[in-house]
Amino acid sequence: MRLGERRLFRLNDEIAALGESERLAEEELGFHRHLDDDTRRDAAASGSPIDRADLRDTSGDVARFERHLAELRARRERLEARRDRLLGRLGGGD
Repeated sequence: MRLGERRLFRLNDEIAALGESERLAEEELGFHRHLDDDTRRDAAASGSPIDRADLRDTSGDVARFERHLAELRARRERLEARRDRLLGRLGGGD
């Protein structure tokens, strides 16, 4: 197996792993968004300082997971572009 082919397989493995990480992050982000919605309603209804503090925490969690998911997607897209360039050089790019 040539070096380029080994790189292609490695890139495909990395892309697949990032895809799975994205899937898991999306699920966790959904959980945090749901929790944030509930906390937002509680804070609006009660006006309690504790509920407002909880809202800051849950909103921060949502923002953190959104950034994490965006980073995973960007990394996967960069690897896919690299893979496409490599495929073009190997003569198998369609």
